[in-house]
Amino acid sequence: MSEAPDNPFLDTLITRQRAEPCTVVIFGASGDLTTRKLIPALYNLAASGDLPPQFKVVGFARREKTDESFRAELEEGNKKFSRQGHTEELWSSFGPSIHYHRSEFTEAEGYASLKTLLDQFDAERGAPANRLFYLATAPEFFSVVLEQLRTAGLNTPPAGKWARVVCEKPFGKDLATAQKLNHTVAEVFEEKDTYRIDHYLGKETAQNLMVLRFANEIFEPLWNSRYIDQVQITCAENLGMEGGRGGYYDTAGALRDMVQNHLFQLLSLVAMEPPTDLSADSVRDEKVKVIRSLRPLTSPEDVAANVVRAQYTNGVVDGKERPGYRHEDRVNPQSMTESYVALRLKIDTWRWQGVPFYMRVGKQLPKKATEISLHFKQPPQNLFKTGDVKGSSNALVIRIQPDEGISLRMLSKQPGVLLRMQPVKMDFHYATSFGKASPEAYERLLLDAMAGDATLFARDDEVEHAWRYIDVIENAWHKSANPPPMCEYPAGSWGPREADEMLSGNGHVWRRV
Repeated sequence: MSEAPDNPFLDTLITRQRAEPCTVVIFGASGDLTTRKLIPALYNLAASGDLPPQFKVVGFARREKTDESFRAELEEGNKKFSRQGHTEELWSSFGPSIHYHRSEFTEAEGYASLKTLLDQFDAERGAPANRLFYLATAPEFFSVVLEQLRTAGLNTPPAGKWARVVCEKPFGKDLATAQKLNHTVAEVFEEKDTYRIDHYLGKETAQNLMVLRFANEIFEPLWNSRYIDQVQITCAENLGMEGGRGGYYDTAGALRDMVQNHLFQLLSLVAMEPPTDLSADSVRDEKVKVIRSLRPLTSPEDVAANVVRAQYTNGVVDGKERPGYRHEDRVNPQSMTESYVALRLKIDTWRWQGVPFYMRVGKQLPKKATEISLHFKQPPQNLFKTGDVKGSSNALVIRIQPDEGISLRMLSKQPGVLLRMQPVKMDFHYATSFGKASPEAYERLLLDAMAGDATLFARDDEVEHAWRYIDVIENAWHKSANPPPMCEYPAGSWGPREADEMLSGNGHVWRRV
């Protein structure tokens, strides 16, 4: 029997060297991200035996706390948010690795004393350790923290070790601020030591996209304009501005908060060409090419024809009355910030010529779900003279959250003497197929940052090309003489009528999530 042909994606053995002793410093450690995501992620890595030896965490923030009070707060949070639950036995060994350091972000003395603390840890270990600086602060403090790290010499690692920085989103609010921030980071850390985090890329199904495409010979030959009619990316949320989020959201909006980073990342994974290998830069080179190949929107009229923005009005979600966006706490009553956006994109490459990519993201929709669906073209001739079956086209659906998995929709004959067809699904679920829940995104991303694998992190040019595209839309909305209208949709619906009409003009409909 002949051997199967070589496949570099199957033949490549992906290994991660066990991370060496490391100290993680979290700036803005008193915020929700630390309590809800970062510490539970590190705790779960400890539970699975993946943390490096002699591991330390330092929380850097402005509030007055002791090591003990900080640990107690994080323990309570871990009991609520840890994926694997909480055990006193594990916390008794993990908890003492957590420390607190109080300082204003602008105080040089605070960074000097932080350096003393890190040197003290090294002395206790008997050898220097690597250092990972995590910026979990509000974006306006990024530059301040980076400058202070450089002044204190903390960006220069001990001999033979590394110092890296992880930047949370949003990375800038437009092209100019992103470029300025990239310049500031580059003055303090080299690009190879800069990790711009997007937690969507830490989700198992997002990571599985490359395996699905390039390790399965059944899919890659079909992954092009000859066979695919359209691609849809949906990110639906069934929440509004709870928890005081309105103040931030009203300055950002759906386009800048979600499309520029999360959805463009998913788009690039779906549409990229095969990388030459699985190194971080090879993968990111191909992702950048996708963003650069987006067909430009050259005028406000282009934007109006291909982008729909909207705000939710009063409605019902999950059986509860919800106020309209402009009536939410901390939202300007005359706000022109979109809570929903839908886009029709074209990618000018050989593979995708003529295939529309539809994106939509919105608040106060009927359910929480993120998915990618590839819709295949209809057969050239209908042999079965039974009329069209609603939703009959074959579709490959990659579910990112909450129920991670992949399904393939096809037509099948119903049992019986008559020829009747109906859509059926072949379904794969991560939880049931592997017998365990997928790791949280931050677990994978933190471990990758400690191991020096930047594959799932955004590169500087990737961020800037994404902002170039987004800025054109934002300028059409807020700076043109005749801006496109702000549409409306009731809370609890799937969005405005205009978004449906944008697809129907191409003979398409939104997939029912």
